[in-house]
Amino acid sequence: MTVYSGPVFEMAVNQFGVIADHLSIPVDERARLLMPKRAITISCPIHRDDGTTAVFEGYRVQHHLTLGPTKGGTRFAASVDLGEVAALAIWMSWKCALVGLPYGGAKGGIGVDPSTLSKHELEALSRRYMQEMIPFVGPHTDVMAPDMGTNEQVMAWFMDTYSMYQGRTVTEIVTGKPVTAGGTLGRREATGRGVAYLTRRVLNDLQIALNGATAVVQGFGNVGSIAALELHNMGVKVIAVSDHTGALHRAAGLDIPALVEYAALRGSLMGYSNELAIDPQEILMLACDVVVPAAMERVIDAKVAEKLRCRVVAEGANGPTTPEADLILEKRQDEIFLIPDILCNSGGVVVSYFEWVQDLQQLFWEEEEVMRREYQILDRAFDRMVARAKRDKIFNRTAAMAMGVERVRGAKDTRGLFP
Repeated sequence: MTVYSGPVFEMAVNQFGVIADHLSIPVDERARLLMPKRAITISCPIHRDDGTTAVFEGYRVQHHLTLGPTKGGTRFAASVDLGEVAALAIWMSWKCALVGLPYGGAKGGIGVDPSTLSKHELEALSRRYMQEMIPFVGPHTDVMAPDMGTNEQVMAWFMDTYSMYQGRTVTEIVTGKPVTAGGTLGRREATGRGVAYLTRRVLNDLQIALNGATAVVQGFGNVGSIAALELHNMGVKVIAVSDHTGALHRAAGLDIPALVEYAALRGSLMGYSNELAIDPQEILMLACDVVVPAAMERVIDAKVAEKLRCRVVAEGANGPTTPEADLILEKRQDEIFLIPDILCNSGGVVVSYFEWVQDLQQLFWEEEEVMRREYQILDRAFDRMVARAKRDKIFNRTAAMAMGVERVRGAKDTRGLFP
């Protein structure tokens, strides 16, 4: 029996089972590696602008603290539940271990559609969430970051709430803050830049010229929009994009800078063009060189995996591909190169780590230094994943996750049962 349930958690469990079998991990060791160390469920009451009181459920899951504090985003979305949060925390653990960060994985969230809140209500909910979490988080215990439905402003409210409780400014309690509040240059763009950087590496390895290459980006939030803009700036034609309001397609390439500006002003792609609109369900299956799923979990199922017509899948979102789809992509790996999520979107947590380090030292870097160090870490992890996949003749996801799980397992074995 477990308190965690739902398709996303089951997916994380299934993925871990594949890796545990591959690594021949004894059955009696598996639950300790997989199951989260701690889960917190809270109620967040706030006064609405109309004078009524509303209560929202919040969560935080800390997967393991063996390598250092836990690290992970906090999402505000109507779909948030404990099982989803636990799965995302588990994936964050493997991600941090893969790229060599001194963190365990964590994730948090509130079950709320932020678009239904006024700015005053959003601030009240953000501050209440952090206030309830104060006994369980800290700069050396659990460091929060933004995720779906949250942003730099929410992180600033988190940091201020925690700091007022401590009686001093504690910038290192969260990452993804505004630069004016102790954030780092390059953090907002880090995940999308990392997706585009690794995509360029793969295209170069496949000898596909950037000028003339085509890409499709599902999801036009922070990750998807930045990835699309970076690919566009590299010379790649982004022929289709989508968000929760619809999808746009133009075979000759979309005007990505204009779309980014439009979405920033309007909050979505809705109303940009009726002539370019297509069915969002079709976007992933368009013929192109690169598909970037940068929206939600489980969007590439077995049916979609069979119909993919691309050379590269660059997973900007967490868990966009189901285990059933992985079986198909593994069979198709000679024709489709997968950049798995725990590597492809790890640029965000890498630069969050840089922000945490800079806050602790109170010594800040220029953006060029942040980007150089980010790409250096991504290159190292990519090279190791490819070498492992070739050596063992295994799927890229299997190689990446195996390296992450091995590092966590090694640390637990060295430290013993207690931590």
